[in-house]
Amino acid sequence: MILVAGGLVVSAGFAYLAGRDIRLGQVWTALRASNYWWLVPALAMLVLANLLRAHRWRFLFVRETRPALAPAARAMLIGQFFNNILPARAGEAARVVSLRQSSRTSRAEAAGTVVVERAFDVLCVLVLLFVLIPWLPGVSWLRAASILAISLSAGLLIPIVVLAFYGDRPLRAALGALARLGLVRAERAERVAVNLVQGMAALQRPRLALAALGLTALSWIVLGLSAWFVMRGFGLGLSPVAGLLATIATGLGMIIPSSAAAVGVFEAAAIVALNAYGVSDSQALSYALVLHALNFFPYVGVGLVLLHTHVFTVRRAAAV
Repeated sequence: MILVAGGLVVSAGFAYLAGRDIRLGQVWTALRASNYWWLVPALAMLVLANLLRAHRWRFLFVRETRPALAPAARAMLIGQFFNNILPARAGEAARVVSLRQSSRTSRAEAAGTVVVERAFDVLCVLVLLFVLIPWLPGVSWLRAASILAISLSAGLLIPIVVLAFYGDRPLRAALGALARLGLVRAERAERVAVNLVQGMAALQRPRLALAALGLTALSWIVLGLSAWFVMRGFGLGLSPVAGLLATIATGLGMIIPSSAAAVGVFEAAAIVALNAYGVSDSQALSYALVLHALNFFPYVGVGLVLLHTHVFTVRRAAAV
């Protein structure tokens, strides 16, 4: 309940910031005048980005336990469904469970890959932001992004060093303490420690890391193209770099704990990105609402179908 209440407060705060200078008449006019045919290529880019991310998730597993593409993609989309209807990124746990049920993948190993995946996402977004600086207008939040980049780099360096020098011994010691307290069986604690470290193999194996980072960066670029196609529908006359900036801003905004689907936070981030190009708050909000809808309804619709199919398959397998 505390997480839900906190998320609602954060979303309400950002919704206020996003809407305080808005003129609803201008928002409605922009929505009516938009050419929604541009949503077709935008949706195609969204599909391609998710395909790249499903491949990326697979590459974070070691070869011996790597799941097939279909169950990985299905689990990822089920996770996206729950991320859009529940707060606190609850979908990450859902996709770990889904992959376990369909591929018998260790939950601890899958959880380790999810942690690495989130770190790679933020790292790639920040790298793309700094690479784009020569082609960007004045970005007021660049300093905050720099601090985040430095903090994340330091945070990634610590587990890399620990894994390089100590392997799974620190985790075994921590989980062993829980076993001694009777909170978990000793053999289970040992197995979880090994699997969790194996899920973070990309922090130790350069080939896995490079493949995953390359797919991560490419997926963000494709998402930027999706956001730019939506801009074309509103006739904003901006370059694809603007679409990538909007994607970076909303991606960084998703780090902030908020309500389901990051309502308010997503809109505020998109408005800030477009303000850098001189787009008014009202026109930027109309764009943000359509972009958010594009990144909400397909995930909820497809995720709901896949969830029902998954539950039916699991129940049928259990009945055999």
